[in-house]
Amino acid sequence: MLQNLEPPKNAFADNARFIRSLIENPRLVGAVSPSGPVLAKTMASHVDISGDAPIVELGPGTGPVTQALLERGVAPERLILVEYETKFCDLLRKRFPGVNVVQGDAYGLKKTLAGKIEGPIASIVSSLPLLNQPEADRLRLFDEAFEMIAPGGVFVQFTYSLWVSPMPLKRHANRAAYTADGLAPIWLNLPPARVWVYKRAR
Repeated sequence: MLQNLEPPKNAFADNARFIRSLIENPRLVGAVSPSGPVLAKTMASHVDISGDAPIVELGPGTGPVTQALLERGVAPERLILVEYETKFCDLLRKRFPGVNVVQGDAYGLKKTLAGKIEGPIASIVSSLPLLNQPEADRLRLFDEAFEMIAPGGVFVQFTYSLWVSPMPLKRHANRAAYTADGLAPIWLNLPPARVWVYKRAR
């Protein structure tokens, strides 16, 4: 399945892309380098890859989490990547043929994915720098996401804030509707990061 993929060939080039994007738009990028392989694999490991419903990735950047999902066995045609930056979209289409790349705003997720998916989403994996955004925008994204996620599906998010959930569930008007599981910090990532897995509460 992966023999047709063009894997990342130059980590320095990817880092340079992130730095340029960070300088141009720090609120939307929020990182100086792509996610490391341990972080990417950790995020991918919490996605149920059974079935054939679409899996949506938000803020894929240069594609390290995309690569981890494909290596785990997700079929390329199941992946829908929502990316705001044009240059990252062009790179993703070249690097991952067969994967669906949608250029658009993840903070208007229902509008961005309108007409792009059929049926519910299996899971969402996000590398968005949520803590760079106003709380209202984060909560709107979260609510829209779970309107589209199938029962039992998860929203997987990483953050560089090791002790604070990027989704402010304690202040959420519907906080009882969701649960949050913060995994152990990944110290091997640069900078260290933490993965959070959100689900509907039973």
